[in-house]
Amino acid sequence: MSRLVIIVEDSAACAETLQIALEGIPDIEIRILPSPRAAMALAGSGEVAAILTDRHLPHADGFDFIRQLRADPRFTTLPVLLISGDSDPRLPAQALAVGANAFFSKPYSPAAVRRKLEELI
Repeated sequence: MSRLVIIVEDSAACAETLQIALEGIPDIEIRILPSPRAAMALAGSGEVAAILTDRHLPHADGFDFIRQLRADPRFTTLPVLLISGDSDPRLPAQALAVGANAFFSKPYSPAAVRRKLEELI
C-alpha cells in the first residue's frame, strides 16, 4: 500500500523538482495540489502521510495552512515540511513554532528534502 505525500506549491517548476526527488521513495504516491483548501480536503480522507507546502501561495499563507492543520486533532502528528524563498533569518524558527516539522529555504537541496521526508514518515 502506498503512502500519499501532498505537495502544495504554485510554482510548476518547484513542484516538479520536488516530485522527481521524492518519487524514488518506496511506496510513495505524490500528488501536487494548487491550494491549502484542496490539501485539507484530501488530508481529511485519512490517506495522507505527509505534506510539503510553500510559504507563499496564491490567496494563501503557508503558516496559516499549518496552523489550520495543527488545529485539527487528526493532523497534530502529520509531518509537514515548509519551503520558502524568503530570506528572513527568523523564518526557520517561525516555521517550527507554527507546527512545521522542517523548514527549507530556496534554493534548497531536493535530496535534503527527500532525506527529511523519509526520516519523518
